[in-house]
Parts: sequence; structure tokens; C-alpha cells
Amino acid sequence: MTTPTLSCIEIPAPQTAHYSIIWLHGLGADGHDFEGLAPELKLNQANHINFIFPNAPIQAVTINGGMKMRSWYDILVADLDREVAVDDIYQSAEAINLLIEQELAKGIKAEHILLAGFSQGGVIALHAGLRFAQRLAGVVALSTYLPTIGQLKTERSTNNNNTPIFMAHGTLDSVVAPSTANTAFKQLQALDYPISWHEYSMQHSVCLEEISDIADFINQCFS
Repeated sequence: MTTPTLSCIEIPAPQTAHYSIIWLHGLGADGHDFEGLAPELKLNQANHINFIFPNAPIQAVTINGGMKMRSWYDILVADLDREVAVDDIYQSAEAINLLIEQELAKGIKAEHILLAGFSQGGVIALHAGLRFAQRLAGVVALSTYLPTIGQLKTERSTNNNNTPIFMAHGTLDSVVAPSTANTAFKQLQALDYPISWHEYSMQHSVCLEEISDIADFINQCFS
């Protein structure tokens, strides 16, 4: 398969860029979904951060009756195990790797690049980030899980063994069960990743308290 070149919504750093955040949307959304979050974070290094919001490829999603929409991978069964098309996950991760390489080509250091993602986007952020050859700044994984945890055990990048992970979930989430997400958290914790777990009284969404905690995490990663 050819790795797709992703279209992106980009917010360039107002001044010289020293950092980059690549933020991945959820199923059926697009890069504009989290575009408005960039100024809300009020990050310490805001004037020096490139924001990149890629658009997932448009493809058929089995659990939605085969309807075509922006999706990082196909979901085959809508149960607690959430059977997915693993090949799609690898292909999307490769597309994100290309975006990271583009930031590196701009002179941004790998350890100054952070991946963030919501739901499906969180899966790709974890899958791509923890396998990337060079050490990244961190991974933000929101309202998500990790169907490729088994593969990670043998494919993980040792350079990202100490990359901090922020994992958050809504206790009222009816799309991705909190127990499914917490299982992924515990599995990553068992692999000795420096990971933190955050819960909020919300559904499959984000909230103001969470945004504040994410900002604190990113500020620590970019300090």
C-alpha cells in the first residue's frame, strides 16, 4: 500500500518555530475539529509552536453501514473489543510519520514534537508515537484505547521508552467504554511508560478542566 499524503490545517508559529504539535481528530471529523483549541491552551511557548491538524483519509467504515467518512482505520465490530482493521492503523501511522519528518526538515527537533489525538486519533498518536525511531516530546491520548498493544511489546522504540503519555477519558463515555481505555492505560503502565490517567465527568468529548490539564502537560513536555 502507498502511504497517503495527508492534507492538513496548519497554524504556523507566530515567531521562530521551536516546537510542533500534531493533533489527530476522531472518526467522522476533520482537521478543523480541534483547530480552535490551539489558542485556548494558552501554552507558555505558544509563539514558537507549529500546530498541525491532519485530515484522515476518506474511507468506508463497516460499523457505520459502509458509509464513507474521514477515518484513521476501519472499525469492524462495535463491541467492547472493538475489532479493527490493524493494517489501516499501520498505514495511518506511516502517514503521521511523514508529517513528523516534515517538521524535522523545518529544523524542529524530534524531542520538541508532540503527538495528540482524540478517539481514533488517540489510537494513531499512541501507535505512531511509541514506535517512532527518534525520541518525541510526549503523547496526548484522549477518549481512546490501544488495539495494537500486543504489537507494541515487540515493536516499541527504545528511544521513546521514557516519553511521557497523558491519557484522559470521560466517565460517561458511551462510545469508547472507560474500562476499555483504562485497560490500555494499565497495559502501557505495565510496559513501564511514564503515563498518567485522568478522568472527567463527561461523555465522548473534551471539557475545560481537561484542556487545562492538557496545557499543563504540554508545558512540562516543552519546558
